Amino acid sequence: MFGVCGVGRWNTVKPVTPEVEKICCEVKSDIEKMVGANFEAYIPLSFASRIVSGKDYLVKVYVGVDKCVHAMISQAFSCNGRELTVTGVQYPKTASEPLNLFGH
Repeated sequence: MFGVCGVGRWNTVKPVTPEVEKICCEVKSDIEKMVGANFEAYIPLSFASRIVSGKDYLVKVYVGVDKCVHAMISQAFSCNGRELTVTGVQYPKTASEPLNLFGH
């Protein structure tokens, strides 16, 4: 599922980068609307990504008291405006639950 190289295949789960942290912050309000909660804590922890018709991210975000959100975020290529779209969330998840693909 993760760790296979190539276009359309997910890379391995790794610690969040500054770029992915920025993306997560930009879609925080969308994620909060999807789960029906406002998060005081919101700390992106880890992610996997793949290149398709843009870039997809599967991100684990810590939201407090051993709870996390797993979010699927799509980013269009720069020639298409780099628009971000949250395509799915799983909540609540515990901090110890691994990221698993869903919704695709």
